[in-house]
Amino acid sequence: MKRREFITLIGGLVAWPLIAQAQPVNRLRRIGILVSLAEGDPEGQEWVNAFRQSLKDLGWSDGTNLRFDYRWASDRNKMRACAKELVELRPDLILVTTTPATAEILQATDTIPVVFTVVSDPVGSGFVQSLARPGRNATGFIHKESSLGGKWIGLLKEIAPHVTRATMIFNPETAPQTAYY
Repeated sequence: MKRREFITLIGGLVAWPLIAQAQPVNRLRRIGILVSLAEGDPEGQEWVNAFRQSLKDLGWSDGTNLRFDYRWASDRNKMRACAKELVELRPDLILVTTTPATAEILQATDTIPVVFTVVSDPVGSGFVQSLARPGRNATGFIHKESSLGGKWIGLLKEIAPHVTRATMIFNPETAPQTAYY
């Protein structure tokens, strides 16, 4: 072995631990998903498939660098049990749909990051401190904004000018719309 080759070999062996430590750790990330529909529900399946495809488009694929843990629950008791199961799995993130399911997840954990969707009033429900600065371990997307209530009435008047009264019906357990009172 020539001197130059020997020095290169030794230098490479000495530097190897430093090079190995500098490489990014490519560990499998876990996302827990609580869908508040029955597992066979076509809308729920469509929603989950769209979510998975969006992540795949961003370079996150199931089995490669990501693992999904799904729980499906269409009633409150099952949601509570599913929320507990997901939290015990210690995922990196929990994605949850609807107000009741979000309530169950946030009662089960205050450390795992939670992203919610289809929640009517996250501030009124106590899930976040404000929309601008959620605080806690939760953030997400709302599908209605209370300031649009007046716009809805204006739109209704344009569509049906003869209408003089309107009523909004909601379930305060699943959508505490205090801003509409």
